[in-house]
Amino acid sequence: MNVSRRSASSRVSATRVALAGGIALSSVVLLSGTAFAHVSVQPQGEAAKGGYATVNIKVPNERDNASTVKLEVNFPLDHPLASVMPQPIPGWKAEVTKSKLSKPLELHGKKINEAVSKVTWTADGSKIGPGQFQQFPLSLGQLPEDTDQLVLKAIQTYDNKEIVRWIEEPKEGADEPQNPAPVLKLSAASGDHHGGGATATTAPSASASEDAKAGHDDKAGAHEEKAATASSSSSDTTARILGVIGILVGIAGVAFGVLAGRRRSA
Repeated sequence: MNVSRRSASSRVSATRVALAGGIALSSVVLLSGTAFAHVSVQPQGEAAKGGYATVNIKVPNERDNASTVKLEVNFPLDHPLASVMPQPIPGWKAEVTKSKLSKPLELHGKKINEAVSKVTWTADGSKIGPGQFQQFPLSLGQLPEDTDQLVLKAIQTYDNKEIVRWIEEPKEGADEPQNPAPVLKLSAASGDHHGGGATATTAPSASASEDAKAGHDDKAGAHEEKAATASSSSSDTTARILGVIGILVGIAGVAFGVLAGRRRSA
């Protein structure tokens, strides 16, 4: 009778351990999924203060029963950008919105009274389906010199009318907010891309050269971008799989150890 009770107790203990491990595993998987689901922005190369840069807005679709059909990215007017050019994407329509500035922006010796405040992509024969993501490239300039980052608040719309607002600004030293806004980190000014030293006479030519270079970089880097994207996605998936396997092995080991200990005591 005692042996039977001990055996049953062992089975219950092992079951409880496995159940607790399963709950922990589910939490890890859910948390890792959440961490990778944010709309984010990354530069191609560097985004140097005072220069021009090409960046990618990465938009994952985090719904299993809906597809992303619209994205709005807002630009801060306290650090205005005179030039924001979206790269054409098949199946998507891009619209650039400009707003009046309360204080004119001086660029290459010229005063600019308006700047880009928003870029909107709307699905036109395409969408971002469940389990997919899309990158939206932008050429930006001239980047501000008086800040270390640009907060680009984004709004994601699904085909079921759901709207997700990625507008919460991350604070240094604080926990990441639930819907963090994409943040573009700016590096120190580079001599090759810095536009502050140009004279008023040569500035228009230099500006045109920079814009042309940005457009060229967009087109020439398209294939490299796709390859890098595939590699990054593959690395994320591999890391998750290895992590889950490790957790499962650990759970199995704990359960086996508990069961073996119970049998020895029996």
